[in-house]
Amino acid sequence: MSATDRPALVLAVDGGGSKTDVVLLDITGRVLAWERGPGSSPQIDGLDQSVRVIDDLVRRALGDNQPGELIEVGLYLSGLDLAEEIAAFRDAISSLPWAEGAVIENDLHALLRAGTDAEDAIAVICGTGMNAIGVRADGAQVRFPALGPLSGDWGGGSELGDAVVWHAARAEDGRGPETALVPLLLRAVEATTVAAFIEDVHLGRREEQGFATLSPMLFEAATAGDAVARGIVQRQADEVVAFVRACVNRLGLREVEVPVVFGGGVARGRNPLLLDTIRAGLAEHAPAARLQIVDAPPVLGAALLVLGAAGAAAPALERARSHLGSDLRLARVPLVTG
Repeated sequence: MSATDRPALVLAVDGGGSKTDVVLLDITGRVLAWERGPGSSPQIDGLDQSVRVIDDLVRRALGDNQPGELIEVGLYLSGLDLAEEIAAFRDAISSLPWAEGAVIENDLHALLRAGTDAEDAIAVICGTGMNAIGVRADGAQVRFPALGPLSGDWGGGSELGDAVVWHAARAEDGRGPETALVPLLLRAVEATTVAAFIEDVHLGRREEQGFATLSPMLFEAATAGDAVARGIVQRQADEVVAFVRACVNRLGLREVEVPVVFGGGVARGRNPLLLDTIRAGLAEHAPAARLQIVDAPPVLGAALLVLGAAGAAAPALERARSHLGSDLRLARVPLVTG
């Protein structure tokens, strides 16, 4: 089949703090390639590194296809929270052959689309960081700066991991209550004491890239009944509810049946205490809201957005959803699905 006889191509990118997915599809929704690489959040990795990661994955996904064959490109990245950040990223990729006319947005848009196509909807993500977006049928949106403590944020994997170390340190030296987080932390980092671990990090004897990887032990301890861990998990649930409350109040959706799409590694863990506390908070502040966990990779939402922008028919969207709705794939192995 000649290039002129083939269906047009679209490219979808979802970049987070821990991984980046790039998917090449044709306009019929057929997945031609799916490449995965390291995180590409400009806030975490820096603008230049973010562009390098994405460009490398895009070139792999394109393979023998030419950038000129792309009719729609969408990049949805964690860390693009401000208009100035989006503009800077657009300028940084402007010379790349595949980037002409690309849609560039925060990755929350991809998560939201992966979970729902409702016109009134809210998405909350808890990955390395935490963020949310609310949308209304008339086009109104609620967004947040998502700049960490500077903008009032708490509850992402980084903050949860920090809380593990903070409480373990205080439990060990007597300033805080005893907690199962101490032995869990020491086993995970292979240290004899929390003090020794902290000293190694401080003096550069351990490579320290944040403590987000420690957050699962928080939920393990909470499930086992540890009071300190349970308090942290309940605080995290309160932060999810706070985002939703702000969205429904600012958009006037408190009495509207609105889906609350909850995504990210913390959400997919489905900790019962976390989810029960969130549901209780929603019942009070957004009684018509419906919490739903998104298990599909967010790149599914990115793919549905670019296909929709390219004018793909409904069967193409369903085809893409069936192929991208799970994460059962081999990294860096091109796919051709029938």
